[in-house]
Amino acid sequence: MLAGCLVCAGAQEAAKPAPVSKADAKFKAIYVADEAWRRAQPGNQSAEDEQRHLEPPHLPHADAATQAMELAHWQNILAELSKVDVKALSKDERLNFEVYSAQIEVAKNGQLFKEYERPVNSDSQFWGFIAPLNGNEFVSEEHYVRYLSRLNDVPLYFAEQETNMRAGGARGFTPPRVTLEGRDQGLKDVVVAKSPQETNFWKPFVAMPTSISAARQAELRAAAADVIAHKVVPAYAKMLRFFDDEYVPHAVTTLAADSVPDGKAYYQSKILEYATVTMTPEQIHAIGLKEMAGIHAEMLEQMKASGFAGSFSEFLKFLKSDPQFYAKTPQELLDHAAWVAKEFDNVSSRYFGYEPRGRFGIVPVPAEMAPFYTAGRGGKTVYLVNTYDLPSRPLYSLPALTLHESAPGHSWQGAIAMEQQREKKLPQFRENYISAYGEGWALYCERLGTEMGIYHTSYERFGMLSYQAWRAARLVVDTGIHAQGWTREQAQQYLRENTALSDHEVETEVDRYISWPAQALSYYLGEMSIMKERRKAETTLGAKFNIRAFHDAVLETGSVPLPVLEEHIDAWIGGGGVGPFVEMER
Repeated sequence: MLAGCLVCAGAQEAAKPAPVSKADAKFKAIYVADEAWRRAQPGNQSAEDEQRHLEPPHLPHADAATQAMELAHWQNILAELSKVDVKALSKDERLNFEVYSAQIEVAKNGQLFKEYERPVNSDSQFWGFIAPLNGNEFVSEEHYVRYLSRLNDVPLYFAEQETNMRAGGARGFTPPRVTLEGRDQGLKDVVVAKSPQETNFWKPFVAMPTSISAARQAELRAAAADVIAHKVVPAYAKMLRFFDDEYVPHAVTTLAADSVPDGKAYYQSKILEYATVTMTPEQIHAIGLKEMAGIHAEMLEQMKASGFAGSFSEFLKFLKSDPQFYAKTPQELLDHAAWVAKEFDNVSSRYFGYEPRGRFGIVPVPAEMAPFYTAGRGGKTVYLVNTYDLPSRPLYSLPALTLHESAPGHSWQGAIAMEQQREKKLPQFRENYISAYGEGWALYCERLGTEMGIYHTSYERFGMLSYQAWRAARLVVDTGIHAQGWTREQAQQYLRENTALSDHEVETEVDRYISWPAQALSYYLGEMSIMKERRKAETTLGAKFNIRAFHDAVLETGSVPLPVLEEHIDAWIGGGGVGPFVEMER
């Protein structure tokens, strides 16, 4: 009896959580208070809303008072973080500290440089994400009520954005004019619609859940028609007039980030944000040139393996023009993407110990966004495939694109990050996306496709290498544009000469780099970091190296800055390179 009680007491003692250190408690109080503050802001979800899969009932505020409040908030947090004894933090909280402090520094920089005064670029515009993507996301009456509430906020939200754009324009802080041409299409599509029912805002009302009574459905539809006609469309029309008549004609004509106010510091802050490193533009440019040379040699090998007897430039012309490499219908392109995704499913357990429960769908890019959108983009629940202008969407590049955007790239990584965050009860900020990590992982997945047997022809392997060259070329082009005075034509020509990208993709991509400084640097620098750690692990662990355990180790942290990821993998190597999932039978 006594022994049993001792066992019970021992079990109870073991079940008690470890005492929290003063340093841990102090740091946790900072980020818990910050999370509560963020959730309380209009346009953000509360914890309860998130659990119920409800979008917030309001659009965010973008006015000057809100921006000043945010800057003061981030500066106050950084001051509080400076008082934390980092060396006294536990292992888990030290990792949290490194991730969190980097995120707050980026947020503070964004406010200091007043990036809210430039809420549009060639790739994305603030008005493009108000309408639901599919229209089938709503499953309850409350979804519809909250959606109507957000639509009612559109006039004020647009007015605040216009005020910010005017302020940015007055100090020469706009995207370059050339990158804004045609970007009013999303506004025009709403304005020219003959009725509310012809706009994308009507999508959720086409087929409503049967759990909502017919009478209530009619009320909600009537309310939607009214708010779209009398608030949303007029707000879009007003923004269209401002954008076309004032904003674009007076936008800056220079391209470089270092030409805007305090431009050199601004560009360096964007390098830190997207690449999470402190390298200079000159260092990054040199890395890009070196990497391009190595990839070009690989591309020549695949060209020869294909049996093509001409020059490299002739091969590129052949790939861009021969009908065998292009889908004839949008559905054919979507079907091919789906096939590649299922090919990965067939080999996933050989390369990953932990596989996410979440799944994604494949959806065409909405028509109003497609002309200026990238070839594809993936998230936790969706893989967007651009079916616009099929002659610019080569099938030989689709396997690499699919691995990057869906699985095991963005959709796979995003689902794992969300599951890890919730299962381990990690702080909310650990679910945030860090470009160097996420894009570096996705680009690594393209290379991994070679090992996984996803590429079946020399053309597909060349397509993968062309995508590698494309991302290495970004190191050259982005720094060339923003720090070395490159012209738009010079950047386009560099991509045409060194990749198999179509002319349409070359033009949209260069405009994206011009209007989105440094984001393009995150891909290849991130992949280089992961590859460096993999080579280190293979060399150090030798026969004990397990590819599944390595991939699990990379993914288990969720998005972290590259230096933090490298520290984590180094510790994993030092611990013998083991993982909790690699011994599971499948």
